Amino acid sequence: MSTEPLDDAAALAFDHAPVAIVLTEHRVIRSCNAPFAELFGYDRASLIGQSFRLLYDSEKEFEDIRDIGLGPLRDAGLYSDERLIRRRGGDRIWCRFRARTLTPESPLDRLVMTFAPLGEAAAAPLTLTSRERDVVAGLARGGTSKEIARQLGLSPRSVEDVRARLLRKFEVRNATELLARLTGPGLSG
Repeated sequence: MSTEPLDDAAALAFDHAPVAIVLTEHRVIRSCNAPFAELFGYDRASLIGQSFRLLYDSEKEFEDIRDIGLGPLRDAGLYSDERLIRRRGGDRIWCRFRARTLTPESPLDRLVMTFAPLGEAAAAPLTLTSRERDVVAGLARGGTSKEIARQLGLSPRSVEDVRARLLRKFEVRNATELLARLTGPGLSG
């Protein structure tokens, strides 16, 4: 049996968890473990006090992603999806994202989130245009062309055109294969 005080053991578990963990308040990083900092390529101390905006390519993407899980967070206190997140230096990785709010009445006031890279190729930079990334992120959330178009302010036909271009580019037959290709070993582009 360990003789360490419980607080020390909890801190040790947090710091060495096999998943990236972060605590935010109003979308500002208040605490994170070493795997979180390593996953995104930052020094842990430099992340504390930073807006989560630094993990997204644009202000629009940062604002759009905010609203996606608000309903489930209010209703059940939990939300999960797969998303592209920007690492330091600009490359993007696919992550399994999970969030638990500590304040369901106002979900973004205090959130505990985890990020786990998907597949061995998850850390590889993707050779996708900004529009392709937007469409792939929508597909990863399970969105239809109409839903993705609405979120991006495009026509469904434009989303279908991008989707078709991605299928040709990655030599796959459908969105399921595309997502598997982008998150699994052997990514090329």
